[in-house]
Amino acid sequence: MTPNPGLLPLLAERDPDAPLAWRAGVPLSTRQFLADVARLAPQLPAQGAAVNLCSDRYDFIVGMAAALVRGHASLLPPDARADTLSRLRESHGDGLFALVDDPALQTPGMARLVIEKAAGPAPGDAGGGADTAAVPMIDAERHAASLLTSGSTGAPQPHAKTWRTLTGDVAVAVERLCRVLDLPSLAGLTLVATVPVQHSYGLESSVLLAMLGGAAFDSGRPFFPADVAQALASVPRPRALVTTPFHLKTLLLSGIALPEVDLILSATAPLSPQLAAQAEQALHGVLLEIYGSTESGQVAMRRTTETEVWETFGEIRVHAEPGGEDGNERFIFSGDFLPEPTPMADVLELLDERRFRLFGRANDLIHVAGRRSSLAHLNYHLNSIPGVDDGAFWLPDEVADGVVRPIAFVVAPELTAAVIVAALRQRLEPVFVPRRVVHVKSFPREGTGKLTVRALREFALAQLAEDGTPVRLLHTVPVDHPAFAGHFPGQPLLPGALVLAEVQEAIRRVPALLARLGAHPTLAAAKFLAPVRPGAVLAIELNPEASGGGVRFDVRCDGVVAVTGRWTPVAESPR
Repeated sequence: MTPNPGLLPLLAERDPDAPLAWRAGVPLSTRQFLADVARLAPQLPAQGAAVNLCSDRYDFIVGMAAALVRGHASLLPPDARADTLSRLRESHGDGLFALVDDPALQTPGMARLVIEKAAGPAPGDAGGGADTAAVPMIDAERHAASLLTSGSTGAPQPHAKTWRTLTGDVAVAVERLCRVLDLPSLAGLTLVATVPVQHSYGLESSVLLAMLGGAAFDSGRPFFPADVAQALASVPRPRALVTTPFHLKTLLLSGIALPEVDLILSATAPLSPQLAAQAEQALHGVLLEIYGSTESGQVAMRRTTETEVWETFGEIRVHAEPGGEDGNERFIFSGDFLPEPTPMADVLELLDERRFRLFGRANDLIHVAGRRSSLAHLNYHLNSIPGVDDGAFWLPDEVADGVVRPIAFVVAPELTAAVIVAALRQRLEPVFVPRRVVHVKSFPREGTGKLTVRALREFALAQLAEDGTPVRLLHTVPVDHPAFAGHFPGQPLLPGALVLAEVQEAIRRVPALLARLGAHPTLAAAKFLAPVRPGAVLAIELNPEASGGGVRFDVRCDGVVAVTGRWTPVAESPR
């Protein structure tokens, strides 16, 4: 009988009694997985989409597979916070239902189904006569999952994937992994992942790589180094560690004895050659980096200790075309499992249509004193300094003497700022060497180890405000601001009250200043010295006072002070 080309299997061909997953060292067979899916699918509602909030990888994939069998898409939010779920309801309607494996997790306004950790049939048991080893076939064009990433507004942005796209995405990665490892298949390989399964990389390189590539996976998500070592030791070899540069560096710095692995996969940020070599030496495995995005899935790979050049998977090709928002080239990936040409938010150097070097995010490029670099490049050199446990460059809005000056934040308890600056002078052009290095205890990284632009900005402003450092922010006045219509014909200017409102908004964006002044500060003094015209760029400088808890401010337009004054947490007599 000819297979239906419109259907694709839920699982790759495999021994039904071989482990698909491991939970705390106990194997869970493919047969048991299929029985658990068959048991759960009829319990799902007839309509709607599943919001999969399971933290255990086995529970997660039982829920996702049951939803596929039932005909539902799975929505994968980055977290289970109440405001995230509320935004999902606003954008997708009231037909959503949540799949959870923690009975204590609440989902306000959303029906909830708790996935029980059922025992399932014993190996070799056909489950009362039913063929529990029969693999369901899924419509290849079915909307299988929507990965939800938080945009700049904080609202989850969906990236829909069909089952054909997910299957093709994994297939090209399996082919490359088998070639690099010189293996006929991934059968017998067990994956231990530190990344959340709701993230595109965590989904592709843990549960889907096992389901569609013949491997197995550990059901947990170890975070602390001791937990990672324990999880690796609990599964047989050959085994792989699926991780990120941040998690990998934390693991290697811990000093904990680590079990040997056969493969290390890393993604979410470029890895330094030094850290890659250190990881291969400590774990005795081959380290491969994966390049991709939520929109495209994984599209390229490199072995970092051998080359800086990335090579695309399968028949994927990349080309450059003009038309980026900043006037620069865009780099478009197309072919193979990609349903349509997909642009990347990165700057690449193309060697040919399948090989490239990665320079960093397009919105990561910075200009200092006429020179161009990327924050990723600066962070790479900062984190390559021995003794720097974690570090990040930040470029403030501040303009001093016409030159923006970068600041380096570091977790480096044994190093002084002078030592770090001296090391950076050996690695960077002089204009990018920071004038200031700020020591911090940790960074507000996400579960994948990523440090978002927004989180770093808020963190940096808070750190600088805590030690009394002036905080400087920029705001561009819209040329079509409605206030200009009445103030004044022929000579439009922004009313002083609106300038003060922008100062208040700037204070709200700095947690340390907001805590200092409270939600309703008092305007103790204000002087209006120059007009603010349409299109003006306001440089707002906030200076925490050494005593009294007040904050002085200056608002400059083209270097000229337009407004100056002072806010206090309590009412004072105006001067």
